[in-house]
Formats: sequence, structure tokens, C-alpha cells
Amino acid sequence: MQSGWRVGAIFGIPLFIDSSWFFIVLLMTFAYGSDLRNDGFSFPIATVVGLVMALLLFGSVLLHELGHSLVARRQGIQVNSITLFLFGGIASIDKESKTPGQAFQVAIAGPMVSFFLFLALSAIALILPAQTVVTQAVGTIAQINLVLTLFNLIPGLPLDGGQVLKALVWKITGSRVQGVRWAARVGQLLGWMAITIGIYAYLATQQFTFLWFSLLGWFAVRNAGAYNRVSDLQDAIASLKAKDASVREFKVIDANLTLREFADKQLLQEGKSVMYFAASNGRYRGMISLDDLRQIERSRWENMTLAELAHPLLALPHVREETPLSKVITDLEENELRRITVLSPADAVAGTIDRGDVVRALARRLNFPISEALIDRIKEEGAYPSGLQLAAIARNAE
Repeated sequence: MQSGWRVGAIFGIPLFIDSSWFFIVLLMTFAYGSDLRNDGFSFPIATVVGLVMALLLFGSVLLHELGHSLVARRQGIQVNSITLFLFGGIASIDKESKTPGQAFQVAIAGPMVSFFLFLALSAIALILPAQTVVTQAVGTIAQINLVLTLFNLIPGLPLDGGQVLKALVWKITGSRVQGVRWAARVGQLLGWMAITIGIYAYLATQQFTFLWFSLLGWFAVRNAGAYNRVSDLQDAIASLKAKDASVREFKVIDANLTLREFADKQLLQEGKSVMYFAASNGRYRGMISLDDLRQIERSRWENMTLAELAHPLLALPHVREETPLSKVITDLEENELRRITVLSPADAVAGTIDRGDVVRALARRLNFPISEALIDRIKEEGAYPSGLQLAAIARNAE
């Protein structure tokens, strides 16, 4: 679920503002206003200009993210939103680029926009009359865009420079996962360096600015770690097949049973929901839908057989045992299925898969302990735990 407030759209891309954005705007308004008051401007003028500068800064951030977004859209990638928050902005895209060259184009687009803004605003500042509040504001925003350009080109995730490094390693090694891991490691290293230097400098000088530097370092470490975890998940998804996640949580029922016999012998005695498949003479006749059963008049239950009610297997949403797990996850989400049938090469039912089975298989692959109680809850709710965006991760693992 998207956090923050939607404030409109730009080029059809929803624009959101996180609650933390208001804090940083107030902080920047105060900081810029203080500088202007020190230069002799009155309090009202300094405050208004400070607010305008803060908004122009985030306008620059928005254009930066829009650069990433428009290049991604040209590659056929859906851009879900752009969000402005405490540390700047982030564009949420549906999936990653297909090639390292395309990934490089998306990554470099943002810094290129910021650098162009630096050049354009610097030129405007030169044209405007000297030593006016407008000229000073434009010149400051120009310098900040240069800082944004250089800062974002630092070669570590989650910065754009980390995305560039990822694309380069991907190109050299042929592995996108290796690209992510290298860029994430560099991002974590640089983040810890920023934290250490910031704390040391603050203790030495007592200047609050250095704590802000440490906060940026913490942000880098946290997000670089998230990239690593997502990479591990993508690697695990890519290594698994449908057969690795399928379970035999279904029952095979005699297709010649009447609906009454089926209801009395199975449904009244069953403790939890399972899938039912009808078979006779050694062949599967299809799946029995309990919803279909409820639609049949009770007067017909005495004579109508399960064979007449069964849905043929090949007409059901299904995958094969060798189907990649990424496709299973995608099919479950796109078709809004609670579970999907797994067929063997002989078109027999090899098992079923639901979201709980997917999570169990991934936890097993990653050697991550997970309780059966949580698996049962996922099965019952038909949804992954909050924050586990497996559908999006699976699309990038394909």
C-alpha cells in the first residue's frame, strides 16, 4: 500500500508526499531564512524566500526522479508513483530494466537532469541583477543541484551511482544479482564510513550538520541491506521450480459418487479446506468446485455424479512441475487465485501451491526459520505478510 498523501500527478505518474517531507521543508525554510537574515534581509522576506527555496529544491528532486521515470517508461516499464520524503525522492517502478545498458540509462537519467538544472540555473543567475534576493536564491538552488548530481553519483546503493555500478558489474559478469550485491556492499561500506565520520566530526566540533551526515549514512546502510535481501530473494525464486513448492493438500474422490454421497462422506467430516479432484478408471476427470456444488439444487444431489460437475484439469489455472516459481507467483497474483494446480508431464495432479507454500519453499531455500503457524495464517488469509512484495520481486527474477 502506498504511504503518504497523493497531491496530483505529473505525466500521468501519481505524486505522493510522505509525512517526513513536511519536517525537512520546515527545517530548510528555517536554515535558508537564517542565512538570508544574516545577509541583512528582513524576517518576513527571509522566511518567504526560504520557503520558496525549500520548495524549489524539492522541485529539483521531483525533476530528478522524473528523469528516471520517463526513461523507464520508454523501456516499457510501468512507473507506479513518485514520492517525496525526508531524504529527497524515490520513483517506484514496476520492474527492473531487461539489460545492463537499459539499467544504466535509467540510473544516469536522474543525475543528468540535476546537472542540466545546475547549468540552466547558473546561467540564469548570471543574467539576473547582482546582489538581489532572487539572484541569490537561484544561485543557491543551482549549487544544490550540482551537489545532488555529485552526491547521487557516489557508487553505492541506494544512490544512482550504485545503480550505475550495478549495471557495470552486470555487464561484466553477466549476472544482475552480482551487480546488486557488489553495489549494495559498496553502499554499506560508504554508509558506515559516513556514520563514523559524522559522529567523530560532531564530537570534535559540536556542529549539528555532521549528525545529519551520519543520518544519511544510516539511511544508506539500511537501504543497501534491503537491496541485498531483495537480491537474495530474487536468487532463491530464480532457483526454484513449481515442484519445489507444491504440496499434496488435495483429495482424489471417486468420480462416480453422487453429490449427496460426496457431501456426506467428505464435506461433513473435513476439518479444513482442501482441493478435491474426481477420478475414475485411473484417470482424473477434473476438479470439484464447492461453489458449483452450492449452486446445484438439493433435489439433484441424489442422482448427479461428481463426473458431471468436474472441471477438466487443462481448463483450470495450472502450471507444470518444471514451471519457474517466479511464474507461479505471478500467476497467483495476476489471476487473483488462492491456489494453483501443479500438473505432471502425464497431465496428472502432482500437487497444489498457495502463497503459504511459496513462503515455506523460499524460507527453506534461504535456510530461514519460519513457523507453521505463520504459514497457516498466510494460507488462511490468502496474502503475503505486509511488506513482502513477492509479486514485484518475482517479476524481476524472471
